[in-house]
Amino acid sequence: MSRIGKKPIPVPGGVTLNVKNRLVEVKGPKGTLTQTIPDGISVIMEEGQIVVHRRDDSKSQRAFHGLVRSLVNNMVTGVSVGFRRQLDLIGIGYKAEVNGNMLVMNLGYSHSVEMPMPDGITVQIEKEKKKFTGFIATITVEGIDRQKVGQIAADIRGKRPPDSYKGKGLRYVGEEIRLKEGKKTA
Repeated sequence: MSRIGKKPIPVPGGVTLNVKNRLVEVKGPKGTLTQTIPDGISVIMEEGQIVVHRRDDSKSQRAFHGLVRSLVNNMVTGVSVGFRRQLDLIGIGYKAEVNGNMLVMNLGYSHSVEMPMPDGITVQIEKEKKKFTGFIATITVEGIDRQKVGQIAADIRGKRPPDSYKGKGLRYVGEEIRLKEGKKTA
């Protein structure tokens, strides 16, 4: 039995589950998410909790059991609380701003980097001044779909990953970068 798959999912208030054929729909205060589940896996609401069952103990069914439970749990969390990823923009002259649904960043290139945000994803910029690292802007990506939020945050970070010598660039909040030692003079 899958350790993750057999854990029931608690359902917070205001969240409803609807299962038709192989389509699971979760509605909550923040929105609606749908997910298609593989054949042989069933999602059932029992006593205020969501339980995921599998048809048999074949290898593919065991693999999908924990996966479907995690996906449904992420859907329930997303429609009730939402997901958020934060990135720090570190570097002199680097800046970010939001124009409508477009994130515009100056990252030391000869051009500004523009990223359109898909529906359901919001981006906020908070600016603060740190003493030792120059100006820092914190980019916050929020949404109800965990996969989208994580992918957008990874795409933003990929525009200027942290430099391994000076530490400049985009990094996740709390991410530690080991700085390399520069050249030594003889």
